[in-house]
Amino acid sequence: MSATVWPPISPEQLIKEEEDTLACELEWLLDLLQENLASLKSGLQECAALLAPQEPGSTLALSSLRSESVKGFVTRVGTRVVKGDINLRLSTLPPPRTLPSYPLHLQNPLLLPQLSTLLTLLNQALDIIDISTWTGDPQNASFIAGQLRLLADTIAEARETLKGGEDVVGGKWWDDAPTDDTFSPGLPKNLSFHLSIADAALLLHVRTLVPAQNPEPSITGLSLRTRLGLGPRPPIHDELDQVFHYQGEEVTVKEKVRVESQDPSLMAVMAKLSALAHAVGAWRVRVGVVMGEEDALEV
Repeated sequence: MSATVWPPISPEQLIKEEEDTLACELEWLLDLLQENLASLKSGLQECAALLAPQEPGSTLALSSLRSESVKGFVTRVGTRVVKGDINLRLSTLPPPRTLPSYPLHLQNPLLLPQLSTLLTLLNQALDIIDISTWTGDPQNASFIAGQLRLLADTIAEARETLKGGEDVVGGKWWDDAPTDDTFSPGLPKNLSFHLSIADAALLLHVRTLVPAQNPEPSITGLSLRTRLGLGPRPPIHDELDQVFHYQGEEVTVKEKVRVESQDPSLMAVMAKLSALAHAVGAWRVRVGVVMGEEDALEV
């Protein structure tokens, strides 16, 4: 099916009419986008509100599922953990005399770097929207397309921060040791306590450490006592053969326990960011198509 113009016009006039029509459509689309930017801004503000330091905060259980290795709770207020009591029963961490488990009491707040970074990214996204609305030219299609691209990249980075992993800030446990006054009593030198965010949940890793230079070296990786059956075999985990630089020393991980606790507020933030990312992506496609960008549909 083809469309024709009647009465016929010259090819040059047809091209001009097409350009004028696209210009009108683009102007209408940019006006409509300005109305929708308010909705995007509201969504980002809701995400920031969920990370605000509001009492009483979120109290989350941190307990291992099929063992007594970790039992306790923490309370998150904003980007910090402000309360926490956890008891450890690890085969490689003897408890104090007369106690059945090793107690950890949070004495000073523990900052969660991922949430601080996430809050910064949300504020940057809000600034991008304000610039698109008030500072720049809202009818400049190239400017608006650039702002939408920047907004999409910022929201994507915020989502990756909530997903976690070693590549995000605070993701490397060996570079993120609590200060000596965080717990009362202080952590033993051979114990690593690392709180992070993974898939919008609070994730705790507890590790017992030994110097990388084993005083009882063996080609099998087991001590003489273990090989003779006089001592317990070390727990199996995914970091057995790795060496880490932790607090100025080369160490290996003897025992590792992982505990996860779903945080409703962080799950809500992740859901909202996913919806915002979809909305911004759709607007990038619309603006790109009308501007005639060849890769608009690949956004």
